[in-house]
Amino acid sequence: MTRKSFWAPSRRQFLAGSASLIVTPALAQEAAEAEEATYDPLRPPPKEEPNVRRNISAFRAKDWRPYFDNLRRGAILVDIDSRALHFWSQDESVYKLFPSSVPLTNDLTRRGRTKIVRKVVGPSWSPTPNMRKRNPEWPAFIPPGPDNPLGTHALYLSWKYYRIHGTHDTRKIGRRSSNGCIGLYNEHIAQLYELTQTGTQVLLI
Repeated sequence: MTRKSFWAPSRRQFLAGSASLIVTPALAQEAAEAEEATYDPLRPPPKEEPNVRRNISAFRAKDWRPYFDNLRRGAILVDIDSRALHFWSQDESVYKLFPSSVPLTNDLTRRGRTKIVRKVVGPSWSPTPNMRKRNPEWPAFIPPGPDNPLGTHALYLSWKYYRIHGTHDTRKIGRRSSNGCIGLYNEHIAQLYELTQTGTQVLLI
């Protein structure tokens, strides 16, 4: 029978290990501060949402009739509470349900009726004046590409500065993570882009 060997640290090793435990919080704080300083403010990771209900029961198919009088040019319903986007085609042959990101706070959330006024593949992005005021370090312009917060496609709404768009940061989907817009996975916004047209009805509830 082989004997198990047990390693016992020397006094010097023990003291070194203890010291590392003592300085770990300080090092962790420094690392966190360094990470925060180098963070891309346009794409922060979503914060944990304590006691949030993953409202699976609310993420279900809906009928368009309680929300729209007709489906002329198609219709999009964005349910802020369940963090879901619904689409119906004009002839009712297509129905889509996508998970979405929603605004960070109620102050940034806008509800009501609007419509798509412009569609762009490879959108560029500029922060609004209020965003620049809050975050003067943000760039004034970001061209299309992997660093663009609008992802691969954008549907511009009649409300100024509001869009339904993609995102390269997939951690945001299903969470409160935007400055007011509605975000989708890039593959989903590509589908929605093809299904919609200028004039498609949009309702945020």
